[in-house]
Amino acid sequence: MSRAGTAREVSAEAVSLQAAGRTRAMTVVSPRSPARGAPVVLVFHGSNQSGQVVRRFAGNSLDVFAHRDGAVVAYLDGYKKNWNEARLSNKFAARKDNVDDVAFTLAAVDYLVGRYGADASRVYVVGFSSGGAMVLRLLHEIPARLAGAAVISATQPVPENYPSYTEPAVPVPVVLFHGTADRLVPYQGGMASLWGLFPRGLGRSAPQTAAYYAARNGITAEPTAQRLDGAPPADHTEIERTDYRQAGHPPVTLYTIHGGGHVIPGPGKAPRIMGRTARHLNAADAIEEFFGL
Repeated sequence: MSRAGTAREVSAEAVSLQAAGRTRAMTVVSPRSPARGAPVVLVFHGSNQSGQVVRRFAGNSLDVFAHRDGAVVAYLDGYKKNWNEARLSNKFAARKDNVDDVAFTLAAVDYLVGRYGADASRVYVVGFSSGGAMVLRLLHEIPARLAGAAVISATQPVPENYPSYTEPAVPVPVVLFHGTADRLVPYQGGMASLWGLFPRGLGRSAPQTAAYYAARNGITAEPTAQRLDGAPPADHTEIERTDYRQAGHPPVTLYTIHGGGHVIPGPGKAPRIMGRTARHLNAADAIEEFFGL
């Protein structure tokens, strides 16, 4: 799954800003001459990564939103390489020190709107692993500020491992990617952990997570599923796409990577210990198509 298009010249800039009394950092990748009203894409890295690390981890594929779509892409840095992403079992320093990563998200949007003339109503969030869990928090706390969300290798925590949000749900388009051989965040649900050590809390399965967000979006129609063609022989993965669609409701899509590991599908070269990477599914292309960028 790939697309051809006109490539813009882009530049990368290291940015520091203040959020909730702390100095935070991010790497901004943008067209050299961004158009006013450009979309914003915020990328949240996995645990023990950084914005620059997840950018390389994805093989720079997420830069496509700037190259091809004219978006302003910001790779945010977590506090001590992690996020305060709402799971009650989260033991990261970001949670222990009560770091306000929601405020950081909003400050990043304000900066990008002010600095680049981007459109505050076209904010898309993309998260991998614990960054995906951070995106799930944003979907519950600031959904009205989001035009779309992409979650890679993360699932919705079970209710006893998550705060009880009482505000009404705001429907948001959501696309999810998950490998069935993910050894860190099990596709079928259960305890997320680092190779069986350092448990990080119980989560729902990837299909249950997709159904959860479909229900939040008011979708009552049954999902449809299809296998996608094009797997090269050496890839050893197969792609299945499950779509929740209903007129008048934002869609939800789950890409199941059969045989895939705890990785970002596409050109990135993850360590072998992370599992297989599907090359014939580029998550960036699928996200771009899903968001309508």
